[in-house]
Order: sequence, then C-alpha cells, then structure tokens
Amino acid sequence: MFVLSILSRELLEFFDLLLSTTVFGEHLKVPSGPVIAPSLGPEVLLRALRSPAVLLSQQQRPRPTSGCCTSRESQKYTALEPQSINWQVTSNRQAHRTDRFSGQQLTVRRGQPFSFSMILNRSLDSRDSLGFVASTGPYPSESARTKAVFPLSSGLSRGGWSAQLVSNKDNVLTISISSPANAPIGWYTLSTQISSQGNDFVQKLGTFILLFNPWVQEDGVFMSNHAEREEYVQEDAGIIYVGSTNRIGMVGWNFGQFEEGILDICLSILDHSLNFRRDPATDVARRSDPKYVGRVLSAMVNGNDDNGVISGNWSGSYTGGRDPRNWNGSVEILKEWKRSGFRPVRYGQCWVFAGTLNTVLRSFGIPSRVVTNFNSAHDTDRNLSVDVYYDAYGRPMDKGSDSVWNFHVWNEGWFVRTDLGPSYGGWQVLDATPQERSQGVFQCGPASVTAVREGDVNLDFDMPFVFAEVNADRITWIHDARNNTQKQNSTDARSIGRYISTKAVGSNSRMDITEKYKYPEGSSQERQVFEKALGKLKPRMAFGATSARHLEREGREPSISGKFKVTGILEVGKEVNMALILKNLTSDMKTVTVNMTAWTIVYNGTLVHEVWKDSVTISLDPEEEIQHPVKITYAQYEKYLKADNMIRTTAVCQVSDEAEVVVERDIILDNPSLTLEVLDQARVQQPVNVQMLFSNPLDEPVKDCVLMVEGSGLLLGSLRIDVPTLRPKERSRVRFEILPTRSGTK
Repeated sequence: MFVLSILSRELLEFFDLLLSTTVFGEHLKVPSGPVIAPSLGPEVLLRALRSPAVLLSQQQRPRPTSGCCTSRESQKYTALEPQSINWQVTSNRQAHRTDRFSGQQLTVRRGQPFSFSMILNRSLDSRDSLGFVASTGPYPSESARTKAVFPLSSGLSRGGWSAQLVSNKDNVLTISISSPANAPIGWYTLSTQISSQGNDFVQKLGTFILLFNPWVQEDGVFMSNHAEREEYVQEDAGIIYVGSTNRIGMVGWNFGQFEEGILDICLSILDHSLNFRRDPATDVARRSDPKYVGRVLSAMVNGNDDNGVISGNWSGSYTGGRDPRNWNGSVEILKEWKRSGFRPVRYGQCWVFAGTLNTVLRSFGIPSRVVTNFNSAHDTDRNLSVDVYYDAYGRPMDKGSDSVWNFHVWNEGWFVRTDLGPSYGGWQVLDATPQERSQGVFQCGPASVTAVREGDVNLDFDMPFVFAEVNADRITWIHDARNNTQKQNSTDARSIGRYISTKAVGSNSRMDITEKYKYPEGSSQERQVFEKALGKLKPRMAFGATSARHLEREGREPSISGKFKVTGILEVGKEVNMALILKNLTSDMKTVTVNMTAWTIVYNGTLVHEVWKDSVTISLDPEEEIQHPVKITYAQYEKYLKADNMIRTTAVCQVSDEAEVVVERDIILDNPSLTLEVLDQARVQQPVNVQMLFSNPLDEPVKDCVLMVEGSGLLLGSLRIDVPTLRPKERSRVRFEILPTRSGTK
C-alpha cells in the first residue's frame, strides 16, 4: 500500500479527480496526453500514467473570471469545466462493428450514434449552455459540411449532427452524438462549446474516425444482406483468381484491413491524392460520396501520377523491387509505402493493385470484392475491337497498341449512383491497374456493372474501356513482312470476357458472375447490346484497321480446322507435351503447311522469348483428323520462364490458295505444391507451431529459396525464412510459430 503522511490540497484534488474517472472503464487519450500536477512524486506519477482516465490539463481548462473562497461557493459560482472524458471505446466499437480494428482508437460509422461520458467540475444547471463542434480536414467549414456546430439537447434530432443528453447524474453527463448518414468520412475532432458565468469558450475533447456504414439504410453504401456484408466488409482474407480460361487457378490474399496501423495508412492515402493537394477543402468535403472516394483510390493505389502506393511492372524483370508474384497480401505493401516516406512500392501487377484497393475499400466500410475477367481486352482506341497480329511463320507480333490479357483483375464496390439514377446502383467497377488515362490520370471507374450489361457506354465513368474489356471483338491479322502489309484473318466475337469470377460468399469456391456483365454469348441480346454500344461511340471512332470489322473476311471459309491439346503433365521442370490436332473438313485431300512457335509470356500478353519452333507439311485424307506431337523440353524454356509460368504456342496452318488458320493456346505450368501442417491445437493468444513441406521437383539443386508467410490475426507483420539449398528431388521441412489473436476459421 502506498501511503503519504502529508497531502497538499492540489494532490487531494488530483486523487479525487483520478478516482472519480476510473470507474468508467476504457478512455481515449486526448492528443496532448494526460497532464499531471507538477508536484507529484514518481510513484504517484506512475500510478497516474497507468490509470485509464483522461485528464484535461490545467492549460486546457478555462479559468473563471472571478475568484472564490470556499468549496461550497466554488460549486455555486465557478464556471463549468470538463474534467475528463470516457469515450466508452469498447461498447462504441462493438455497436459500430469496428471492434476488429487493432488498437483503442474510437472508430465509428456515420448515421449511427455513439456515446461518451464527461465529468464536470460541478453539476450542470440551467444557467449553463453546452454545445459541440465536429470538424474534419485542414479547413473545416459549415458551408462545406466539414464542420458542424450543434447544441446539447434532450431529444433526438434527425438528419444532421446532434448531441442528446442521455443522463445527468451529479457531475457526470452521458451524451450521445449522432452523425448524418452522408457525412464526409475520415478523422474528426470533437470540441465542446461552453457558455457559463459569462464565459464563452471552446475546448477540444479528442479525435475519432468516422467511416461509411453499410448497416444503415440511409447510407449510400447500405447492403441489406447480412452474409454479404460479412464477406464484403468484415472478411480480412480472400482468394484472387488467376491463370487462363483453360486453367483457372487461385492465389490467397491477406487483405488485413484490421491490422495495426492499416486504417491510418488507408486514410493517409486520401491526404496524398492529387485532388487533396490541389484543393484540400473541396476534396475533404467530397469524401461523403463513395463514388468520389472510390475514383480517388483507383488513382492512388497505383503510383503513376501521384506517388501512389504501388509501381506497376510487366517487363518480366523486377530488379530493384519484388516480383509481384511474391506478395501475399496488402499489409506489407501499405506499411512499406508509409515506411518509405510514401514512395511507390515496387512492384505490382493487376491482382496486387486489386488486392490492395480491396483492403482500403473494406477498411473505409465500402463493401467490395475482387473480380477476375479471363481473356480481358485492352482496347486503346475505343472501337470495341482488339487487333492481334502474327507473321506468316506463326510468330506473334508486338504490333499495335491493343492487347488481350490472359486474365485481368479489378474491384467492385457497392454503392448508389445518385448521378445516374437508382437502376445503376449496386456493384461498380473500380480498377487501380494503370492502363489508360482518364481525365488525365491513370484511374478507372466507378463504372456501373448494370450499365456495362446494357451497353450504356455514354455514362460515367470510363464505360467504353470497361465494356470493351468484357465484350470486344478479337480481330486476327496476318502480317506480310515482304511488302509490310497485313490482311484480316478472322473475327472472334465470343472469346473476350470469359469466366468472370469472384470468391463466393462464405466459402472458398469460385462464383461465376459473367451474366452480371453481359448477356449470353451468341444471343441476340448480346449482339444488340454490342451494336448499341458501338453506335454510341461511333461519332468518336477513328478510322483504323479494326474499323473494317463488318467486312467479310477475304476468301472462302477454310477447309481445315485446328486446335492444341495438352497430352502430358504441366509442371515446372518437366517436358511440355502437346498435340496439334488438324482435321480436314472436306471430301478432298488437303496438304497443309504448318509453322509453329512457342514463346514464354507475361500474363498480359507481353512476349518474353521464343523457346521453340517447328515447320511441317501434313497431308490429310478426306475428313481425316491427325495429331501432330509438340514437345518443349525444360532446357528450352527454363531460362526464359517468368513467374507467371506461361507459354504461348501458335500454329499458322495454310492450304494453298486458302486463308490461313491460326491456332493458339496458352499453357500454365504448375509450381510444386506447398503443404502446411498445424502441429498443435490452435488457441487464441497461444503460440502454435506450423510446418511447411516442400519438395524440389528438379533434377538440379535449388538455391536461394525464401519462404514468406503472412496471415491476418495469425502473425504480427510477416515472416521471411531463408530455406537451405535443396538437392535434386529433396524434401524440405520448415517450422515456424504463429500466434492467433482472433477466433474463427483461417
């Protein structure tokens, strides 16, 4: 027991205040911190620092204009002063569903009241007037709705900011603060305005964070379905689909929106945007609109214009940064961005941009999901067609600015479109991958998914580009190097925009949402929508190669067909075995000249290196079908295979006096599997041992292996473990420890 034989009046008053405030439980520290009476000794100081109470310093408190001589007279005549604040952090965070955010910062959602208790130096009486000021941004303004001044009242107020007196007992007031459901989100300062004994003053009480509220119907991000809210707002890990139409794969992604410091970093993204730097007052005011916030974030998650979060790289060479395939989640990326002084983190590709944007959207309370479009068109000239070129030897050519990506990943955010009308609300495409400039900046969206399906390409934002990604026609051209000309080979209206995928609600299965973006391929509705969209864009179309899309292809229909078939196991380190299947479609004998090549590629179609080629002449009897073997050895592709593990095989097949038949297939080689074993029973706040098993599939040693581990609620930060050199076919076991901090399935 700590005993003082002599206590000064100042010390007695201090302990009285301290003991009276600790009964309220958790408290939020005001920015200036607790200020302790200067005469206190070290033991008392230590006790005060350990107390959860928030003490308002003598400098913060107003001083009455006239003195007083006794405590009874002081109670009667002293000006009203706040002594301490209990922000009721735990109960408020639970009520606002923000209790999963790390730390004890008061974080609440708009359109929903939160409560706090304030201890005064005396009881509130009828001569006192008490009000509040809530403000956000560097230039708060009532006209811009970034500042609100409102009185303490005894009843509920709807629409704007309000303060309701819940209870008034002795010197303790319990107050409920309500914010409008369309208030700007971000950091807020709450101050009190007191008029007492002829004194008027404003005193800062503390700060809080205000987020979007998908649980409140009046909020523009309201989502009525409970299971969907849990998935699209509260889920902190997920699956992103990658690969190709022939081989859909998936990668796990740690969104980690609740991890320590992540919400602060996400809010700082807004404060580093071009819009904020140009006009901070207007930018902060517009943060009430999820449409505006989403568009700003689509620009800021890439670092092309504004020192945003991630620098993109599709070259296949990642010197000076990290291979995009080596990221496991957003947390490490966002923390590195802050740690570097807000310089773009190297490097990302589309799923990295989308995974990171998903983290920011969910942290703000905007329901969001990651979406993958297979065979995604990149139409640069707004004519709803993409041009693909080959030479006569079957080599794909890096010619023209259009391209087809094996897959492309973007986000959808859920909110109303007050600018377009109620029928266009719901899921909106937001794409942070820097592909084309929009209003001078690399940003994309929000584009209404409903508007995409209906071909309304005249609406905001970036509708022609998004529509083309899932609907463009693919035009194949054969280039003749002898006279530098090209001729149209074929038009494919069905291959673009396939298997549009996202993680299902409440499970790890794939959900196909293609029908949300387009009518069934080949249906009359799909072609009608395409023609509608083309008609809306026609006044702005430039005459180019693909403007001839409606012309008949030169010559008659081909007499043969072809396709590639995989005949072996597709694994890194193994020989690739395929077959080119050719079929004679006529009753006449045909002689076919076939030129074939294989290139390693990056998933967006960027050519890396030719690894194999072959030319053959094949005779086909009437209606005969043959299989010509294709073998690509590991030695041929090992030096040029990128992290995407993709190889593009192409065959240009020609019968004399007929148009060429172009056959193409992209294959993806599987990496060796990693197996994780949990060695102990997992319990919250108890260390758990985990073992990783990995086998070297190659006939050569593997050096410089690194195991990188990340898991929300399982690790503080991430783990990087150097794995010893593995001999050919050797199996490795690596153990590490995790610490679960939250219950649930991981």
